[in-house]
Amino acid sequence: MHIRKDDNVIVLTGKDKGKTGKILRSFPKENKVLISGVNIRKAHKKARKSNEKGQIVEKTMPVHISNIALIDPKSNKGTRVSVKKEGKKVIRVSKKSGVTI
Repeated sequence: MHIRKDDNVIVLTGKDKGKTGKILRSFPKENKVLISGVNIRKAHKKARKSNEKGQIVEKTMPVHISNIALIDPKSNKGTRVSVKKEGKKVIRVSKKSGVTI
């Protein structure tokens, strides 16, 4: 995956198109990530005890990585990522500006 935890990304498609957020968690096997403040669903929780009340909780759902792009640190717009190797280190580089991420 070209995107990692704590990266700033922008949503390219869907109902949250144009929203930006930070990646909270990634799921590499499913090619999905959780982004703060994006793709929020409402989940109805049932009361478990007699003195509790049922409630509606907002829950962040995963987004497929093909629908997001990494934000370029120089222009603050979406960009693709290339990977370069320097010795044993792997460095991610922005395709638009050439800045290392």
